[in-house]
Amino acid sequence: MATPSGPGTTGPLESRPDAHASRPELAPGDDQGPPRGPGGVGYGAVFAVREFRAVFAAHLVSMLGEVVGQIALSVLVFRLTGSPLLSALTFATSMLPYVIGGALLSSVADRFPARRVLVVCDLVHAGCVAAMVVPGMPVAALLALRCVPAAISPVFSGTRSATLGDILGEGDAFVLGRSVIRITAQTAQLAGFGVGGLLLAAVSPRAALALTAAALVGSALVLRFGTRRRPARQVAGAGALLGDSLSGMRRLFADRRIRALMLLSWVPPMFVVMPEVLLTPYSDGLGLGSVGLGLLMCGMPVGAIASEALVGSLLGPHARARLTLPVGVLAMLPALGYAVRPSFGWALALQMLTGCGIAYSLGLDQWFLAAVPDELRGRAMTVLTAGLMTAQGLGMAVSGAVAEFVPVHVVAATAGGCGALCSLLVALEVRRTVPGPARPEV
Repeated sequence: MATPSGPGTTGPLESRPDAHASRPELAPGDDQGPPRGPGGVGYGAVFAVREFRAVFAAHLVSMLGEVVGQIALSVLVFRLTGSPLLSALTFATSMLPYVIGGALLSSVADRFPARRVLVVCDLVHAGCVAAMVVPGMPVAALLALRCVPAAISPVFSGTRSATLGDILGEGDAFVLGRSVIRITAQTAQLAGFGVGGLLLAAVSPRAALALTAAALVGSALVLRFGTRRRPARQVAGAGALLGDSLSGMRRLFADRRIRALMLLSWVPPMFVVMPEVLLTPYSDGLGLGSVGLGLLMCGMPVGAIASEALVGSLLGPHARARLTLPVGVLAMLPALGYAVRPSFGWALALQMLTGCGIAYSLGLDQWFLAAVPDELRGRAMTVLTAGLMTAQGLGMAVSGAVAEFVPVHVVAATAGGCGALCSLLVALEVRRTVPGPARPEV
């Protein structure tokens, strides 16, 4: 799973006295930045900032290339080996190394200038994909090359998220900027699967991988020439990279509020993906073909895109903040409907309703930014991203393992109930950590 808020947000914005002190540094040529009023700024104001447009363009290009490349690598490995397991491992290796990068490399996001980190990450990713194009590359090497971008991906995502605070400020514009990034990712996945299928019908998997490498180089160029150079958040010479990363993590987890907000970012998505990963066996039980399965798989992204766009456009910061905890808790409840073994139409509706739960991220983003000290912002965003991917991978693994012994529809429904209960406990902890007398409503 995985919004606008400003001075009107209930409670959490006061967690740091300087929560609204930051202002975006406009790049040369910017005519205007987001307005700084008490209400929402709107998506249009976010796109009025030239630097954000560059970040958005780079994200769109790289996401499309990444989705196409993932499909192409899976097809290439299957053609080389004929093994469904090894083909599936191309997807697993895109998630498992996240925890390594998040734990050991998180301080990179604060120790070096953000633009340099983003450009280098894109170029390293492009180099790994380009190496996959080499004829005769062993399958083990292909999988190892896939692990490298996955390890640096949380560093890239964390650095970009922290940079959005510099570009857009720490109020409503930052929340909407993060929202645009999420919507773009969901949309690129939907479009990328279609484009990838058509592309592989016309060219070889290695040619598709070459296009992915070119897209990543294009993203690096857009970031290099479309964003400003800003100094590192942390003073140079602050100790070894590994020690600094682990020290930053200890500081983050030692703060009760930051710890609670990170759990709220991880727990709902972990349970939401459990029914989704079982859609293939569930659709098979309904006698659906590949088209039916494809439509079911599209249900959650469509619900996520629609809900985030509507909530971000129609609701103000205060309303979105009030929705954060209730929506985060209720997002799993649609999965309870699997207990009655719904038909295709009802299952699609359940998936779309579940996807709507992503709207809880809108208020959560602002709370998290306000709670994290500025010098730890890059590391915090990196750890947040790594934890999210790890939690989702864990949810997928648990769901699949249990489904080996328990009927699929029972596993999906149970995941919904357990997810709602666990999310409620986390939401109560978040509520208890709000500084001051004001507390968000659950």
